[in-house]
Amino acid sequence: MSISEAENLTELADRYGSDKGSSKHRYTELYHLLFHPYRHSEIVFLEMGLLIGGPEHGVDKDRATKDCPSIRMWLEYFSKAQIHGLDVSDFSWFEHERFTFHRCDMNNREEIANTAGKVDPAPDIVIDDASHASHHQQSAFLEVFPKLASGGLYIIEDLRWQPKTYELAGITKTAALFRSFQNDREFTHSDPSIAEEFNALIPQISACIIEPARYQKHRRDQVLVVHKK
Repeated sequence: MSISEAENLTELADRYGSDKGSSKHRYTELYHLLFHPYRHSEIVFLEMGLLIGGPEHGVDKDRATKDCPSIRMWLEYFSKAQIHGLDVSDFSWFEHERFTFHRCDMNNREEIANTAGKVDPAPDIVIDDASHASHHQQSAFLEVFPKLASGGLYIIEDLRWQPKTYELAGITKTAALFRSFQNDREFTHSDPSIAEEFNALIPQISACIIEPARYQKHRRDQVLVVHKK
């Protein structure tokens, strides 16, 4: 048995320095449960947002990037997956035979749509860990979720935090948007046109789960998992 085979996803996250592991968010506890059946399958995986510290924190998008901890983790965890990474900063220096980088500005919905069209075959798992701005998350979902493979998983992280650099005044937060669907089986949004776009996707949704921070029910919403029919 190899070292990576013996390690669960949280252990890999901790080894590579990803904040998805035990040191901070603990997302990998949920992800290992969800993803383990696909660990040695030929899936297509897309992560949006590859390293903390970009424009959402006031740092120039052309910042120097020297590590890609979550991508290193995914490549080791998913032994046969094709991994796609999307970010507003440049990670083209990171090379691996199973990794493809796409530079994309989440503030530009057309760019998101164009990039999603380049992820082929259709992704089986998508994680949005990009800017965390509500309208960015929602634009990405509207463009990428329809392209998700049947039976696929779409995940949005860090629902409880939105960056002041990007967040739009008066916009419905992503957690509230999906809570409205959970409660009423209909999406409610401050912008009726956005609500209409989300409601058009309801026939494609088979499950919608929101977990609070550190899986403690008294804490704020933190991570969303949507399963596609």
